[in-house]
Amino acid sequence: MKPLILLFIVILLSGFDSKKEINKWIKEDISYLRNLYIDIHKNPEISLMEKETSKKLANELNKIGFDVTENFGGYGIVGIFENGDGPNILYRTDLDALPMEEKTNLPYASKVKTMDIYGSEVGTMHSCGHDMHMTVWTGTARALIEKKDQWSGTLIMIGQPAEEIGAGAMMMLNEGLYSKFPVPDLGIALHSSPTILSGKVGFGKGYIMANTESVDITVFGEGAHGAAPHMSIDPIVTASLIVMELQTIVSRNINPLDDAVITVGSFRGGTKHNIIPDEVKLQLTIRTYKDEVRNLIHKRIKEICDGIGASVGLEKSRWPKITMPDTYTPANYNDPDLVDRLIFSASNSIGNENVVMAEPQMVGEDFARYGKTKEKIPTVMYWLGTVPEDRMNKYKNGNYALPALHSPYYYPEVEKSIETGVLVNTNALIDLFNN
Repeated sequence: MKPLILLFIVILLSGFDSKKEINKWIKEDISYLRNLYIDIHKNPEISLMEKETSKKLANELNKIGFDVTENFGGYGIVGIFENGDGPNILYRTDLDALPMEEKTNLPYASKVKTMDIYGSEVGTMHSCGHDMHMTVWTGTARALIEKKDQWSGTLIMIGQPAEEIGAGAMMMLNEGLYSKFPVPDLGIALHSSPTILSGKVGFGKGYIMANTESVDITVFGEGAHGAAPHMSIDPIVTASLIVMELQTIVSRNINPLDDAVITVGSFRGGTKHNIIPDEVKLQLTIRTYKDEVRNLIHKRIKEICDGIGASVGLEKSRWPKITMPDTYTPANYNDPDLVDRLIFSASNSIGNENVVMAEPQMVGEDFARYGKTKEKIPTVMYWLGTVPEDRMNKYKNGNYALPALHSPYYYPEVEKSIETGVLVNTNALIDLFNN
C-alpha cells in the first residue's frame, strides 16, 4: 500500500476514534447537564434581570478553567479559554426568559412570578428555548476542555442578556466586546426549533431571520358624541383606513420576489360605547431582509398616513404621528462557506439523514449584530431539533398542532436535544479550530 494512502487511512481512523471518545464523554455528562437544564428551566429570569442565571453560567465556566468576566454589558458573560495558536471562535448563548405563565404541566415547570420593569407581576417561562441554549453551551464548553488536546486556538464563550428585547448584543458590543477581548475570526450560535425532531439539526444559507422593528403610529382626531359622528373627525375610522392601506404595501409596492411582513399588532382607542375619542394608537411590527425593502416600507407608511390624514380633513399639524426607533434587530445572514463546513461536520457527527435544510423565517434574533461590526465576521446560527417524537407523530397524523416558540405549551425533548447539540457543536468547533 502506498505510504500516502496509508497515512490518509491512519488520519481518518484517528479522527473516527476521537469522535467516538467525544460521544462517550457527552453521554456520560448527560446526567449533569440534564440537572443543569431543569435548574435553569425552573428558575427563569426575564430580560435585563438575568442576575442569578448569569452567575450560574459564569460559575460553570470558572470551574473548568475559563478566564471569566461577569456583568459585561448588563448581566453578560465573556469566557476566554486560550489553548495555543489557532483561530479565535465565538460561541454565544442567550440568557433571558419571557414574561409569560408556563402551561406545560411538566413536573419541573416554572412557577416563578416576577416584577417586570414596569412594576407589574408577571409569570416567567423559558418558552423560546434559551434554557436549552444555555445547557448545550455549557455542555460544549465542558466537552471542549475535556478534549483540549484535540484542538488549538482561543474559545470565546458569550452569555448574552436581553435577547428577547433585541438589546443584549448591542449592549455587549457597546461595552467594548471586540476591543477588550480577542476579535473572533468567526462566530456560531444555535436556536431551538419547535418544528424539527429532536436528534436532528437544520441549516440555512444566506438570510435565515429577518430585520425586525417596531413602529408606533398615533392617529389624531376630533371627538364627539357617538350619536353625532358628523361633528367629529373619527380617529377610529381614520386608523382603520390606515390599517387597511398598510396591507397594500407588501401586495402592491414590494417586488413579489422580496420578503416582507407588516402586521398591526395593537389598535387602542376609545373608552366607552358612545364616545368618539380624540386619539388612537397603533403598534406595528415590520419584517424584511433587504435594507432597500425596509426603506421603501418606511416611505410608504409615511405617505399613507399623510394622505389619509389630509383626506379626512385634519390640519397638517395633526396628521398621524409615526415613531420609528433608530435601532432595530438586523437580519441574520448565514455565511454560505461556513454553513458548508458546519454541515460537513454535523453529517459526520450525527449522520446525513439527521441534517436538514431549514427555510428562512421572518422571526428576529440579535445574534446578527456580532457579524455586522466593522470587522465583518462570518457567522452562522443553526436550528437544533427539540420536538419530542410523540408530539411529532401526533402532528404527522394531522390532528395536532406543534406548539410554537413563545407558546406557554412549548417544551423540548431534554436529553436527546442536549446530546445532539453538544455533540454537533463540539465536533464542529474542533473541526473549525483545526481547519
